[in-house]
Amino acid sequence: MHSMSISIDVPDLDSAVYFYTQGLGFKEFKKAGANMVILDAGKIHVYLLKKDANSASTKFDTPPRNYDRHWTPIHFDFDVVDIEKALKMVVAAGGIHEGGESGDWGSIAYCSDPFGHGFCLIQENKE
Repeated sequence: MHSMSISIDVPDLDSAVYFYTQGLGFKEFKKAGANMVILDAGKIHVYLLKKDANSASTKFDTPPRNYDRHWTPIHFDFDVVDIEKALKMVVAAGGIHEGGESGDWGSIAYCSDPFGHGFCLIQENKE
């Protein structure tokens, strides 16, 4: 494997670009048609894909896309230098802070984007 990208289905592409650029500091890399924007997140590209709510997610018998708050066993963790500053940016851009915890290892903030996708902000202690 040479590289990796992440695809995120969203119902509103403009709102998603705003959240991920203003809330998480990604940079818009390029537009790829009317229903896709590629963001640069440092060492990885994030593909925002416009997909309507309740549209089929696969050709198999799976639940349709749902943008209410949902849980998935695969989610994103974003390593941050200043968790309080990062959390303020996320909330100001429309994200939701759902709690967190701290310990000798550092701090974690549980969050979700405006489309129900969960993620964590993590600040590790560097001692």
